[in-house]
Amino acid sequence: MKISNSHIKILLTLLLFGLMFTNVQAQSTLQLEDAIRIGLEKNFAIQIAENEVRISSNNSSIGNAGFLPVISADGSINQRIQDNVTVYGNPNIADRDDQNAKTTVYNYGVNATWTIFDGLTMFATLDRLSTQFDISEAEARYQVELVLADIISGYYEIAGQQKAAEVLENTVEISEERIRIAETKRDLGSGSEYELLLARADFNTDRAAMIRAGTSLNQLKVLLTSILGEDVSLEFEVQPEIELADRLELQPLINDALTQNMELNIARLNEQVARTEIRELKGEWMPRVDVSGGYGYSRTEASVGFSEFSETNGFNYGITARINLFDGFNKQRRVENAQITLKNEELRKQDLQLQVTAQISQIYAQYSDALSLIKLEQENLEINNQTVDIALERFELGTISSIELREAQQSLLNAENRLIEAQIVAKTAETELLRLSGRLLTKVK
Repeated sequence: MKISNSHIKILLTLLLFGLMFTNVQAQSTLQLEDAIRIGLEKNFAIQIAENEVRISSNNSSIGNAGFLPVISADGSINQRIQDNVTVYGNPNIADRDDQNAKTTVYNYGVNATWTIFDGLTMFATLDRLSTQFDISEAEARYQVELVLADIISGYYEIAGQQKAAEVLENTVEISEERIRIAETKRDLGSGSEYELLLARADFNTDRAAMIRAGTSLNQLKVLLTSILGEDVSLEFEVQPEIELADRLELQPLINDALTQNMELNIARLNEQVARTEIRELKGEWMPRVDVSGGYGYSRTEASVGFSEFSETNGFNYGITARINLFDGFNKQRRVENAQITLKNEELRKQDLQLQVTAQISQIYAQYSDALSLIKLEQENLEINNQTVDIALERFELGTISSIELREAQQSLLNAENRLIEAQIVAKTAETELLRLSGRLLTKVK
């Protein structure tokens, strides 16, 4: 049964069903659900894929497969003006010398030809067109998955960079506090100008890092808006928390991928197309039977001659059967080539199964390691937060140097950045695992 042209739109509606949408207002937070909605509506690659589905839908018809008759109508008017000299051998008949003799011929008719048997080729052709329509839908769904994965990954990269920028802001605040303490200690005589200069130099370093982080953040926003297919202002924020789904298991992911992965589904459909093409070619070995019929009218008017006009009209019909007895072995050659093509499609499918399984295994290892690192870095972050608090107190009391405070500060910054990086890696790997396993369209977080 043919699926309507709005199939992909329905797919996207089902994808977004159950998600809570928040209107995006200027200078406010862009929710992930809103980014997905905008991207699925306006991304150019998705729109192109939808148009390809419409083309395939138009092509998948019984008329294109050859089931329906071909009906044509034609008409013509032809006129001749000639000089005609006729010399008769019979002396009893006068010779003729007709100047500017005009002859007009009118023709029109309706004809129909219908192939009633072609070795079942038309059935194979209809199956092929239907499968190609399925391929275009699978490719459109695959494009949706790619765009969706890019949106999710891009969104959480912005979230990570946003958090990194906030971390640097906190670092700058700590550096400002360090300058204040160094100035106070210098004024009281318990500190030196050298420590104050070090504090100011580190403050400028932190400010420069914060500016670079802001630039990186804007670049990530540009990439996301280009995926969304919309030229929008970059003055927006995203939700800062990088949310992970429940822990994924390797074997169920592989099992789902072998049945649901879109690239594998496309490979299976291409294999079906190769099989139907062999059926189409084998149909050429069978006879072809056409029935035809029509109605015609013809009238000839002459200004000279034995008659002023002649007229004919009536119906015609018939049946034609033909079979190609020998064509230089070309049919056999084409069938053999089609069988080789089928074998190649089978090999591509098997190769793709191995590739998908290997990809999932590799990405799952990254995913598993990232989850372990998140747990570890969360502990490290808590320790480093306490360390910086203690270091600030001791620096104010003069029991540690500015260099030791800076080391504690850098340790905190590094711990926070490592945690952010691990979270981004885990989320990106999780998204790719869901895409490869065919779950992404139903398990968007």
